[in-house]
Amino acid sequence: MQDNLQNNFFHQIVTLLQEARLQVVRTVNHTMVYTYFNIGKMIVEEEQNGKERAEYGKQLLKGLSKRLTEEFGKGFSVDNLQNMKRFYIAYSIYETLSHISNSEQISQSQAGVSEKDEKSQTLSTIFETRNSSFVLTWSHYTFLMRIDNKEERNFYEIESAKNNWSLRELKRQYDSALYTRLSLSRDKEEIQRLSEKGLIVEKPKDIIKDPYILEFLGLPEKHSYSESDLEEEIINKLEHFLLELGNGFTFVSRQKRITFDDKHFRIDLVFYNRILKCFVLIDLKIGELKHQDLGQMQMYVNYYDREMRLEDENKTIGIVLCQNKSEAVVKYTLPENNEQIFASKYKTVLPSKEVLEQLIKEN
Repeated sequence: MQDNLQNNFFHQIVTLLQEARLQVVRTVNHTMVYTYFNIGKMIVEEEQNGKERAEYGKQLLKGLSKRLTEEFGKGFSVDNLQNMKRFYIAYSIYETLSHISNSEQISQSQAGVSEKDEKSQTLSTIFETRNSSFVLTWSHYTFLMRIDNKEERNFYEIESAKNNWSLRELKRQYDSALYTRLSLSRDKEEIQRLSEKGLIVEKPKDIIKDPYILEFLGLPEKHSYSESDLEEEIINKLEHFLLELGNGFTFVSRQKRITFDDKHFRIDLVFYNRILKCFVLIDLKIGELKHQDLGQMQMYVNYYDREMRLEDENKTIGIVLCQNKSEAVVKYTLPENNEQIFASKYKTVLPSKEVLEQLIKEN
């Protein structure tokens, strides 16, 4: 008994120290990113002051790189200083900063504040405001700043923070055109919300992608594998598959057997979405989608709604993943106001940007 109490006590101390170390790492990273933003701002302002000399900016970075490397060691190459400059440019809202600066200059001048103190206080206010939004690592931001479309960049930044994506996961989601795929079935107002708040899951359609990109499975694009092979690889790479499915998914079972009238049926994959509070059933199909596939999924969904769903849970969602589909077959098989059954294509090889854009246009 005493040993158990001691072990529990030791575990609490270990957990506390682990959390403290993690917090230290986050604080150090937060401070570093904030500092790089400030350095980028100072470089931009200094280059603007010397803009009458064409080579001034180039020489400035070379000299600064040499000085900082001598003082602090690695991490201050000309390329990295260029990144800090780009970081500031990409994440600055010039009109807002100008407005803040002008307003404070007027009020502080009237109060008799010196020009030096005035500048210091203005920059401090601006930096503290901007600092509160830097929650990712410097590696994340060096990747994000290469995304020219501001709305798209904002979306990936928000989703990276919300879902704690590693840099590798962020790159994978960007390469698979997640923002574009989610934008496809949304109007302008909903697309704008993606860039302001990320993906907000409120209704079944919010969790659906078309196509799903399953390149992490390592399967060939041709029909040289079976549905069971596809399912087996998904289970083996379940963590990756959950990332592709999106927010709130937890795995429940595979080959879930349901029985009625002495007949047995098996649902390939069963998940639960904690945000929508409902079961999500997935059937895997090789080749062209048939109307029978949608009918079978409708049966599975009806069974779960009537036999498995609790009173406080929402209606079950069914997704048929197929290699190809006819939109006409989907349209005329499913009810007009359908909000439960969906058919989406999947790709087991990451398409080129051109091919992916064409796939999205076809849907």
